[in-house]
Amino acid sequence: MILFFYNLALLLALAITSPWWLFKMATAEKYRDLSKRLGRLHPSLLNPARPTLWLHAVSVGEVLAVTRLVQELDAALPGHRVVVSTTTRTGQALARQRFGVDRVFYCPLDLPWAVASVMKTLQPRMLILAETEFWPNLLAACFRRNVPVVVVNARISDRSWPRYLRLRRLWRRFLSRLSAVLAQSDLDADRLKAIGCSSVSVAGNLKFDVRAPQQSEATRLLQEIGSGLKFLVAGSTLEGEEAALLAAWPALLHSDPRLAMVLAPRHPDGFAAVASLLDSVGIPWSRRSGWNVQPPNRLEPGHIVLLDTIGELASVYSLATVAFVGGSLVEAGGHNPLEPAQFAVPIVMGPHYANFRAITDDLLAHNAIRIATPDQLVVTLVDLLANPVQAKALGARARAVFEQQAGATARCVVAIQALLPNPAPSSIHEPAIVERRA
Repeated sequence: MILFFYNLALLLALAITSPWWLFKMATAEKYRDLSKRLGRLHPSLLNPARPTLWLHAVSVGEVLAVTRLVQELDAALPGHRVVVSTTTRTGQALARQRFGVDRVFYCPLDLPWAVASVMKTLQPRMLILAETEFWPNLLAACFRRNVPVVVVNARISDRSWPRYLRLRRLWRRFLSRLSAVLAQSDLDADRLKAIGCSSVSVAGNLKFDVRAPQQSEATRLLQEIGSGLKFLVAGSTLEGEEAALLAAWPALLHSDPRLAMVLAPRHPDGFAAVASLLDSVGIPWSRRSGWNVQPPNRLEPGHIVLLDTIGELASVYSLATVAFVGGSLVEAGGHNPLEPAQFAVPIVMGPHYANFRAITDDLLAHNAIRIATPDQLVVTLVDLLANPVQAKALGARARAVFEQQAGATARCVVAIQALLPNPAPSSIHEPAIVERRA
C-alpha cells in the first residue's frame, strides 16, 4: 500500500512538472542525461556471459569511495562481473574513466517500468548500494526477485538524520529486508538500526582505503612547469570559498613568495563563475583544461591554476605544501579530508564538516587537521606555511590516521561473498567486523 501511494504521488508530480523537465532537456545540456535514466541500457550490458553484481554510486565522491571495492571484487570474484551505475554526469564521467565504458550506466529513475527494464536486462545476482541511496521501487524490485541488497559505506549524516527518523515507520518495511548493511561507524550503525535496518555491521569507511590510482596528467605537468614552487591546493571549493581564498592570497604570498595555488571547484557548473572571479581580481591564472593544447613553459610564483577537469584532484593533492578542503567554510557539510591525508599533507578545513564528521573527528583527536573559521583562515594557512616542521608533523599524523583506519574494503568483499550462492574462497585477509544486529 505504501508503494502504491508513493508511485501515485510520483506519477502526479511527473505529470505536473513534465513541461518544465522537457524545457530543461531542450535548453540545458546537463538535463539531457535524464533520457538515459528511463531504463534503456547500452548493448554492451545485454545478455551477460557471467552473473552480474550491480553497484550503484551516486556521484564523484561515491565513485571514488568504491573504486578499490570494484577492483577487489573483480579479483575475488572472477566468475562474476561488476557493473556500476551513477546518478550525476560528473559521477558517470569518472566511473567510465575508472571502470570502462562497457560496464557503466545511469541508474534508472525510480519509476516502476524503468527499474523493471534495467532489472530484466541485467538480471543481477546482487544490488550493492553505496552509502544510503534508498529508492522504494528499486528495493521492491529486488525483493520481488529475491535479489539480495547490500549497503556499503552506509551512513546517515547529521542533516539527514531528523528526516529519516520522522519517516522511520515508512522506511522500516524496506530497510528491514536489506541483506546486509555495512556501516561506516558506531554512530551510523545506531542510526541505521533505529530507522529499521535489521542487520547492521560496522565495517569502516571505504574512503580510508582510497588511493590516488595513478599520477594524473595535471600532477605531471605541475611538477614539470612548477619546479621549485610550493602549492596551496584548494579542493572541492564552493561558491564563497573561492572569494575567501583570493582575498587571503596577498597575505599568503607575503608569507611565502614561492607559493602558487591550485583551485579546484567542486562542481563543473562553477568553473565559468570562478574563471570570471579570477579575471575580476587581476591575478595571473590559467585553466588546466587549456594545457591539453598548449601548457605554459613555466609557472611563476603567485600563479593560480583553475583545475577544471574531473578526476585529477586526488593526485594533485600529492604536490600540496598545504591543502584546504572545501565545502567547509560555507554550510555545505564539507568534503573528504582523506584525499590529502594519504599523502601526509597538512590539512585545513572550515567548521562545517557534518558530512565527514567521523573522519574529521578522528583526525582532530590525533591532532592531524586544523579547523579554521573564515576569520581564522589566513592566520591558519600562514602559520603552516611559516612553520614547515610543524606542518610536516601534522601531515604525518594525518597519514597515520589514514593507514590505521584502512580495511573496510576487505570487510565488504567478505560480506558480499558470504551472500552469494556458493561463493569462492576469498584470498583477501578479513579484518574483524563489529556485529550490531537488531
